[in-house]
Amino acid sequence: MVSASGALIIEADRLQGRTGHELVAEGRVELRRDTLLMKADRLEYDSTRQHSRSAGHVMLLRDGNEFSGPQLDLFLDTDPPRGRMESPRYRFARTQAGGLARSIEFSGQNQVTAIGATYSSCPAPADPEDDLPWVLTTRRIDLDFAANEGIAEGAVLKFQGVPILALPLMSFPVTQDRKSGWLPPTVNLSNTSGFEIGVPYYWNIAPNYDATLTPTLSTKRGAGYEGEFRYLGLGWRGQFNATGLPNDKVSEQSRWAARWAHRGEIDRDWHYQIRTLRVSDDAYWQDGLRGAENWTPRLLQSQADLERHDSLRLGAATVDQQFYVRAQQWQVLQSSVATASITAPYRRWPQVGMRWHSRTGALETRLETEANRFVHDDPTQLQGSRLHALGSLAWHFGDEGWEIQPRLGFNAAHYQLDNPLADGSLTHSRTIPTFSLDNHWTFERPFAFDALQLTQTLEPRLMYVRTPWRDQSLVPNFDSAPLDFNAATVFATNTFSGVDRVSDADQFTAGLSSRWLRSNGAEIGRIDLAQRLLLQPQIVTADGQPLTRRYSDQLLAASLQPDPTWGLDASVQRDPEIDRITRSVLSARYSPGPFRTVSAIYRLQRGTSEQVALGWQWPIADIARHGPATSSEDCRGTLYGVGRIDYSMLDERVTGLIGGLEYDAGCWIGRIVAQHQSTQLNTATTQLMIQLELVGLSRLGTNPLALLKNSVPGYRLLRESPQDAGLSGSSSLTELSPSPAPAFSAP
Repeated sequence: MVSASGALIIEADRLQGRTGHELVAEGRVELRRDTLLMKADRLEYDSTRQHSRSAGHVMLLRDGNEFSGPQLDLFLDTDPPRGRMESPRYRFARTQAGGLARSIEFSGQNQVTAIGATYSSCPAPADPEDDLPWVLTTRRIDLDFAANEGIAEGAVLKFQGVPILALPLMSFPVTQDRKSGWLPPTVNLSNTSGFEIGVPYYWNIAPNYDATLTPTLSTKRGAGYEGEFRYLGLGWRGQFNATGLPNDKVSEQSRWAARWAHRGEIDRDWHYQIRTLRVSDDAYWQDGLRGAENWTPRLLQSQADLERHDSLRLGAATVDQQFYVRAQQWQVLQSSVATASITAPYRRWPQVGMRWHSRTGALETRLETEANRFVHDDPTQLQGSRLHALGSLAWHFGDEGWEIQPRLGFNAAHYQLDNPLADGSLTHSRTIPTFSLDNHWTFERPFAFDALQLTQTLEPRLMYVRTPWRDQSLVPNFDSAPLDFNAATVFATNTFSGVDRVSDADQFTAGLSSRWLRSNGAEIGRIDLAQRLLLQPQIVTADGQPLTRRYSDQLLAASLQPDPTWGLDASVQRDPEIDRITRSVLSARYSPGPFRTVSAIYRLQRGTSEQVALGWQWPIADIARHGPATSSEDCRGTLYGVGRIDYSMLDERVTGLIGGLEYDAGCWIGRIVAQHQSTQLNTATTQLMIQLELVGLSRLGTNPLALLKNSVPGYRLLRESPQDAGLSGSSSLTELSPSPAPAFSAP
């Protein structure tokens, strides 16, 4: 049978009627056309009017949405069809939520109207007299799937039977697409701002542009605003954020923070990036104001980069080539305490360089040339330009079991300064060569531990470095600093970062590693040892005092992961002269399953700091049922504890604390999280975040998820949603993520 829109198929236990006129189907009736499926106990179909009347247990499925009721009148002369269902129960595929209604009308234009409807993602209670944990009741809902808009009249949102939100009109999206409108209000409570409320408005400007504008009101600081603008083009994208207090009642001045991140490509080889973060004043970070979150809260960077990557063919050799231009500056937020002041890094205006790298057989060559202009706000600091070249030539001999690598390198620099050096000159040049001989070996043997068959490796490494001493007392220091002595830098040829300082060396570095591997190559444990032997004293040091001790500190690192549940790591730095451990890091992690993780980290730097950090996410009470939860689908009525504590044993105080509870009731999640963070020895910021997540509808309150994700090792979201994709800072280059749904708007 064929309708106006395509093939119409009717199946049932019994069929009777006249072809081309009327048809009656009874018993397990199914009607199918394209993506539409209707099931019923009885169906009367008039082919002349393309009208069907279904009765019994009627179910209508289309595009994953489900409607069920005692009867349905449906006209199939349009696509989608039009009709009416009485006393229906419905469920939407996108939100996995639905409800009841007195009636539903299908207009045939991708529009649905529900009269006297309810909406919730909670399952119906066993006792019909009981209330749903949360439910949205309306007099009328108009759904326009083509326009991605739902309009609810007389909307009342109840939680545990208590009305918490009422609007004469409520607008919300009905598909995964973005939609303009008011978002649920956010609330924040802190010791620096008091009680603060914000009402965000999401503006879907265009498919590749959107913005969120949030007026805020704080009991301590007054009226403010937050804004976010995102844009996406062909080969470029970016995001701009701004936060402001036009008249901060506490400091009696205007406060603001602005962040801009933009990146793109000109063609396949040319790439550029711009990043900047700025705030209005030095005390912004200390006052706990939002909008300037950064790994280094007192050192804010602005940088613009342009790079080109390509390859050159020089005979039989392929040379990877990189050209780059960079401008870089800093905003340093100084403290009112003089002893806590920070020396600002140099600005680079600009930095231009080229890098080449080639590996042909055993021969490897590297070359870098770069020109910099260094500028500083402090006029007493040396300022000027530097042109430098770094190069090396290495030979690789060996195979998978061993390798010997001799390398010749040089560091050459020429300085043109604005103010004179100690000898009165404005220019200075120097060239420092370096020779190194590195060799490492890998031995393997079978190893059995109880019934576990493993492979054990023994990997010795010995490296010799020879760098002659050159007087660098006149050389300005624009970008060099001593490298931290650890397992990653013990085999470095230079004990300084940057270009301006090159340590003289006549030394051996010896290391020994051993690993235990499963048959599939997975590592379950390893141990590393390393120490450096000076054949001659090192003259060029960070403090200017020659290093005369022959033996460096001893480094020991070990890790063990017998199964995915446990993880243990340790690194120890021991001073052989005083026979004491000068620095150590010990960590342990236990994660027996989803939403179950405990971690502990101990850090010691003798005489400077000694800290302990604990992090956890763990179920502490199962309200609805007994037995452990194994997945997000099983977590019904489970109370979780989550948090992190950072404790300074040297100062005998808590330097950072995050503690909270999450209750997952299946169709709703409640969160309460407190954060206490030290900003100085006697000052701290405290914030309380409360959030109610109605699964399938929206989140109300202050969102603590980004804080938990970034601060608690191993933390997992109890529910994933599209707006959670950017919690870690990453986002897609090809599309803008959907806005949080739904958006609320009142006329």
